[in-house]
Amino acid sequence: MLSDSLMTEIIHLMGAENVSATTEAVLRHSYDAWPVAVKWKLLEKQPLKPDVVVYATSTEQISTLLRWATANQIAVTPWGAGSSVTGAPLPLNGGITLDLSRMSRFIRRDELNMMVTVETGMMGDVLEQQLNAAGYTLNHSPQSLNRSTVGGWIATRATGQFSSRYGGIEDLVVSLKAVLPDGTVLETTGVPRASTGMDLRQLFLGSEGTMGVVTEITLRMFAIPPYRKLETVQFSTVEDGVTAMRRIIQLGLKPFLVRFYDEDESRHAMKDSSFDGCAMFLGFEGLESVASAEYEAAMKICSAHHGVLLGGASAEAWMNRRYDFSTVENLLHGRGGVAETIEIAHLWDAILPVYHEMKAALRPYATEVLGHFSHVYTHGTSLYLILLGHADSDSEAEQRILQIWDIAMSTALEHGAALSHHHGVGVARLPFIRKHLGEGIGVMEIVKHALDPAGIMSPGKLGINGR
Repeated sequence: MLSDSLMTEIIHLMGAENVSATTEAVLRHSYDAWPVAVKWKLLEKQPLKPDVVVYATSTEQISTLLRWATANQIAVTPWGAGSSVTGAPLPLNGGITLDLSRMSRFIRRDELNMMVTVETGMMGDVLEQQLNAAGYTLNHSPQSLNRSTVGGWIATRATGQFSSRYGGIEDLVVSLKAVLPDGTVLETTGVPRASTGMDLRQLFLGSEGTMGVVTEITLRMFAIPPYRKLETVQFSTVEDGVTAMRRIIQLGLKPFLVRFYDEDESRHAMKDSSFDGCAMFLGFEGLESVASAEYEAAMKICSAHHGVLLGGASAEAWMNRRYDFSTVENLLHGRGGVAETIEIAHLWDAILPVYHEMKAALRPYATEVLGHFSHVYTHGTSLYLILLGHADSDSEAEQRILQIWDIAMSTALEHGAALSHHHGVGVARLPFIRKHLGEGIGVMEIVKHALDPAGIMSPGKLGINGR
């Protein structure tokens, strides 16, 4: 708990209008969208909460705050929109939650170099709408687009539903401005590529606030494509569909949309409880001649692996509802509701064994265990599991969800899979991250100590020891 004298100093430094320790402000910054945190809120539990919330208004203000926090060894945990599904913005050591929502300025759009620069508190849908109005798009389309900030994408190394063509956030970042724990302001260059040492952007991508605070970001943007072709393909088995996905990407085709659902989730994806088999949604866009050629080539691959073309209507319907998260949210907010989403990634030769084992291991803990593969690479793919069920009480639901995490992460570790593809570590994966990263944790701790010897930035996150 911060003393009255320290609180007075914070108010003097930041301005009373930018500091709040009210019950309402602290409560609002004590929960994110992690299902366990949702249950904490319903149960009126508050295990991870800040002592005070500071609302950032400028890079200079943040620099002042971090210098002071380092001198006084006060923990600072950045906060974007609070929409993480893993507990990423929750403070593990109290102290200051640094809310960046007031830093949401659109700085510039560079149409010649196809870049856009914004402050990191800007909401994703607001940025996309502003670009769309001028004929551009980020092509970064996470399901949380309308509830996440640009800074949150950086902190968790996010990706979007169109990553198979356009890449994750790490592929879209051109340059950034960040405040280091000692108050130093770092700006990286925005040239296409530089062979002049380490790429310092990587210090912050996926760092979950442990290395500093990113305040401005420059991202690649794209012209809205003139042509788009969608298709739904039905497969009899998961194996056939995964093989078709692999062949499509390894032969150099670039669909912007690739989503392949197992038998259980296909009925949801198709909005048809009688649907038989597995459904794949595919989409190609760009110049009509090129996109059409890619579409035709992909359909030949699907047909060669026993795929049946159903037309584009179901894929189009999914595109229109792709930000809808209400099934999980409504279930979670009901008494005893159990819902969770867990995404991992692995190589092509290993993804099906881990899929089958994880589904079987989790089946006793939920009424439905749904699976899909939605981000493809030449060497592997992601696996996304959705669990839906009920428990007798919210307290039992909380424990059930924690059991689900233990089983899923233990299974992923046994198979050597990535514990997360795009949701990040947060609190959910903390018990497993040191075993997953091995000696990598030691290297991260060396870098952390060099940048943050007082250990003020998001202490304990990513499994990195604090002070």
